[in-house]
Amino acid sequence: MAHPTWSGQLQISLVSFGVKLFPATSAASQISFHEIDRETGERVRRQSVVENNRPIDRSQIVKGYEYHKGKYLIIDPEEIDALRLPTKRALEISQFVAAAEIDPSFFDRPYFVVPEDDEQTQAYQVIREALQASGKAGLGEVSFDRREHLVAIVPQMGKHARGLMAYTLRYAGELRKPDEYFSSIGAATVDADQLALAKELIRRRTHVFDASDFKDDYETALQKMLDAKLKNEPLAREEEEARPEKVVNLMEALRRSIGEKNGKAPAKRAAASARKGRAIPAKKGPVPVRPAAASHRRSA
Repeated sequence: MAHPTWSGQLQISLVSFGVKLFPATSAASQISFHEIDRETGERVRRQSVVENNRPIDRSQIVKGYEYHKGKYLIIDPEEIDALRLPTKRALEISQFVAAAEIDPSFFDRPYFVVPEDDEQTQAYQVIREALQASGKAGLGEVSFDRREHLVAIVPQMGKHARGLMAYTLRYAGELRKPDEYFSSIGAATVDADQLALAKELIRRRTHVFDASDFKDDYETALQKMLDAKLKNEPLAREEEEARPEKVVNLMEALRRSIGEKNGKAPAKRAAASARKGRAIPAKKGPVPVRPAAASHRRSA
């Protein structure tokens, strides 16, 4: 089990119980590389130096706040650690919000929230079930890794869920303004038939979320390449996919995506996919799309 990132009291008004936060993610499965000198095969080491390239030991390095050009206020890491913040020892829930109202762009990292010991379990479970029943998330702040984090406390999801999760959230000032990117999107009149087909496409490809359905293909391909090099085998090369020759309009692309032929979907194929609980794959590859007609161009 990993070491807890933070431990302290979870406080909701006068209710308080001890918890520990454990990181819910791991990078252990990711392949890592070292930097190597191509000519000698030796590993490249990084060295800390001052302005005249004089090497300096890591223990001599402290923080510096530039209050004037070239002028620094020296801050020792221990001085930062000694900052008096209530959130270093307590995570106080200041308000509750509907969990569904939190924009996904605010979510950062997930943590498991675990009772500190058996004596904390009853209060822990009462709060978990109350959040589950109400569909709410508790918002509060907590300090670790030398910064303060806004967090959302929510019930763990899943069939056999029994715990609480904490998600660090980005502060509003950390997110770029969406209008800077979306304001240039023009208006488009949505055709009713195209919309109906798009809804049907979504319906046919909807099934229960299971993260195990997906894997990191990049890591898999990378591992195969490393294995081949270790065995002095020829490396697999990416083959360029053939591009569809025929360019069709949006309506035709939607029809082909849901497997329609003359307005009818292949019943046997649809039933077989439904029994497996899987999405219905398209018969052919991606279809380039262009507007069906000038009257259906961009709208709001």
